[in-house]
Amino acid sequence: MTSREGHLVELVDDAGQAIGEETVSTAHEPPGRLHRAFSVLLTDPAGQVLLQRRAEVKTRFPLRWANSCCGHPLPGESLVEAANRRLGEELGVEPVELTEIGVYVYYAEDPLTGRVEFEYDHVLRGSLPAEVTPRPDPAEVAELRWADPATVAADLDVDPRSYAPWLGGVLDRLLRPTEPSGGR
Repeated sequence: MTSREGHLVELVDDAGQAIGEETVSTAHEPPGRLHRAFSVLLTDPAGQVLLQRRAEVKTRFPLRWANSCCGHPLPGESLVEAANRRLGEELGVEPVELTEIGVYVYYAEDPLTGRVEFEYDHVLRGSLPAEVTPRPDPAEVAELRWADPATVAADLDVDPRSYAPWLGGVLDRLLRPTEPSGGR
């Protein structure tokens, strides 16, 4: 996980247009630099979403419940390619078909680590085949659970500190999808 802190991310403007590159580590130092990211929501046939509790060693929002997988495409890498790469790294899942269901721009400061998330977040949805059992990397994921997205969205209002700060906006794109932004 730590080695990814040196990877490059694509800096973007408010419209999602690329304006440069920075390392993951530097982009997440206060006050943060707006950069391209993705959040994946895997669903089952009943419409439940796979949530992960982020590993304790994560540099941003450890031990909080989040969407199935998230990350940053390398500059020039497609969102689907990057998301499927991270699904393999985090969950031990083979590539799945992913569809962009919206974009969510957010800013959040982690009170525990002092790091910052300032992301132009492409939300991707995919179905996890019933016969596939995730094999999460313990350096990435503390635990997994399936949950009803509307129930999780309601619980976010009651217990927001148990969840990653981006999860509400990501779930909103699933529950109320918008047109894709034309990003990669």
